[in-house]
Amino acid sequence: MRRLPIRSLAVLASVGMLALTGCGTDTGGPGDTAASATATGKTIRAQKVMQLTKVHEETGMTLLEGPTFGKDGGLFVVDVTAPAGDPKVIRVDVKKKTSRAVHTDDRGAYTSAQFSPYDGRLYLTDYAYGEVVSLAPGGGDPRTFFSGKVDGAQMNLDDIAFDKEGNLYVSDTRGLSEGEAHGRVVRIDRDGKKATVLAENLAATNGISFDADYRGLWFSELTENRISYLRLDGKGGVASRHTAIRVDGGIAQTDSIAVDADGNLYVGLSGRPAMAVYNQHGEHLATVEVPARAEGLDMATNVAITPGGTTAYMTVSGPAGGYLYTFDALAKGIRQSNGG
Repeated sequence: MRRLPIRSLAVLASVGMLALTGCGTDTGGPGDTAASATATGKTIRAQKVMQLTKVHEETGMTLLEGPTFGKDGGLFVVDVTAPAGDPKVIRVDVKKKTSRAVHTDDRGAYTSAQFSPYDGRLYLTDYAYGEVVSLAPGGGDPRTFFSGKVDGAQMNLDDIAFDKEGNLYVSDTRGLSEGEAHGRVVRIDRDGKKATVLAENLAATNGISFDADYRGLWFSELTENRISYLRLDGKGGVASRHTAIRVDGGIAQTDSIAVDADGNLYVGLSGRPAMAVYNQHGEHLATVEVPARAEGLDMATNVAITPGGTTAYMTVSGPAGGYLYTFDALAKGIRQSNGG
């Protein structure tokens, strides 16, 4: 998620969202191209499914994120900049091409969504208040799962990932608005009572996802355009960490990350309506592009791949509104291909 414009900040601040700056920076127009994101690999053309949102008058924009499939087959999406009263969580029937609101409130700025393997509830990260909120599987029954400072610092939560036991791993973009590397990766126990910093001094931590085998975490640092790998020790701690992929995005910056059954990474690009696809060895396999005629779109934040299938749904936004686009993924969808 990119940094929000001044108009959005002013309106959101009026309802208490003083810290909200987003998780990226303003970039060039949709007609600009990245320097070398397609220097290797094939091009995959995504096709429009439907428009979900229009630019909100109150905030001056719309921004779709966190696509994730529920057990009922519905695709759940969040609109980060939706004002109070407008849908902040949306359920989409991708076959019928219909949508309906499942949650709104007067304060949250939700940047990701994912279902817990432990209790089946839908978990949302609230960037503005540094909270994790959960909903009943179909929406409703909102509960604050985690809130407060971690190691003395308030979080600016962006994306989320779950391990098999239901423990949460979140990206904290702390320091983005100041241009300082204070970002973190934080583990929150599944009961919400304990939070542990696994990595710190990061440059605007954004996307986060487990690899296909749950051995480690991929996470992106937006202002450095790099993806790192955090190998876990199986005991809630870290075994090692290294820079794995450097994304030559030109004007675009690394956003959310999804992983398919073959371990391939789908990296959203803020500043360009496209996704870069890499294998686990860092080789650039493909770039997913929207058609050139699709004007007024400047970011593709995230993707959900149908569980057990290869049909992918990508959230794309810009001055033209918020849209769903579809394409054929390189491998089947798994939990790591949904939400976060």
